[in-house]
Amino acid sequence: MTQIEAARVGQVTRAMEKVAAKEGIRVEDLMAAVAAGRVVIPANKNHRNLEPCGIGKGLRTKVNANLGTSTAYPDIEPELAKLREALDAGADAVMDLSTGGDINECRRQIIAHSPVAVGTVPIYQATVEAQEKYGALVEMTAEDLFKVIERQAEDGVDFITVHCGVTLEVVDRLRREGRLTDIVSRGGSFLTGWMLHHGEENPLYAQYDRLLEIARRYDVTLSLGDGLRPGCLADATDRAQIQELIILGELVDRAREAGVQAMVEGPGHVPLNQVQANILLEKRLCHEAPFYVLGPLVTDVAPGYDHITAAIGGALAAAAGADFICYVTPAEHLGLPTLADVREGVMAARIAGHAADLAKGIPGAWEWDREMARARKALDWERQLELAIDPKKARQYRRNRNEATAVACSMCGDFCAMRLVGEYLGKPVEKC
Repeated sequence: MTQIEAARVGQVTRAMEKVAAKEGIRVEDLMAAVAAGRVVIPANKNHRNLEPCGIGKGLRTKVNANLGTSTAYPDIEPELAKLREALDAGADAVMDLSTGGDINECRRQIIAHSPVAVGTVPIYQATVEAQEKYGALVEMTAEDLFKVIERQAEDGVDFITVHCGVTLEVVDRLRREGRLTDIVSRGGSFLTGWMLHHGEENPLYAQYDRLLEIARRYDVTLSLGDGLRPGCLADATDRAQIQELIILGELVDRAREAGVQAMVEGPGHVPLNQVQANILLEKRLCHEAPFYVLGPLVTDVAPGYDHITAAIGGALAAAAGADFICYVTPAEHLGLPTLADVREGVMAARIAGHAADLAKGIPGAWEWDREMARARKALDWERQLELAIDPKKARQYRRNRNEATAVACSMCGDFCAMRLVGEYLGKPVEKC
């Protein structure tokens, strides 16, 4: 029985109990949200060491970190190090996007070492194997693709990105309207090339019931991928993107009817004035399905700083109702991220998510900030460091400035506003 099936018959699962406790909400309220499809709990029955999290309306905004090998960097160990870094930085989920080396072993190692939900994009492995087997990506068969999906589900993958909405109709609409950057999704481009080469419909759409059967068997959450997400601001919110979203909304309904959890992925590159509209469209067209956004990035001109452009968009998107943020690292558009890039990406996305949680009134969000304000007023430096979203970085700054024992920081020194006003109001600071 899947999480959504259990919720519909009033059965509280162990995963629901854990998620409700972490979120500080009643398990009955969580169960109702899961039953309605407004919340998903990615929890493959074969992921034995999973500490489940909930994604969706009324819950804390979650953050995903991408990992995985490439043909240029096929070694598994660096990706396991990135996993550890992402977990230490507070990521709620990770995705293995491997395209090089031993893809099966990398995925299995990540699942074995990850207490958080693990996602994949099965079309990546299917096309890599097709290239090796047939000498061309487009020679992949539908059977090849579904065998990979089954293998990954059996290994314990908790959620899979599947570009089911990239159909012949959507691609035709893209061609008629035109785009500056066409298709930037790897999965979307693979499937588009396959469809145009064979003149056949996307197998993930044509055989969607088969996909649902696999997902239900292992309780894999479908992350309905946005293969037509805009790759630049000029392409945002165009007909192809919205047509795909309409199809994804229909597929959400079919997943729920089949007892399968589903969330929807969204853009991408979106100007600030269109971010809220994109969230409202997804929530309306997809009947309140959890929304998983990449950023969105609010400008195209900041390579090296795209974790910042994504955090700006992510905060606005999450405040408007997005539920799950895929991190963007400083290396986005430039190369594979390093350990430091992974940490910066996770932290930027977490800050964006927390800023949105404050706006949405998520339980615990305001309490955290109030506690930090009290510690700052008291010049209680140890408590401030404990409460920091990144205690390691905060401590490093104090240590590097030789301020470990200073009452006030070197920005103000003897002219510290907190200390001076405290003295004038008869509330002298005692802590340091």
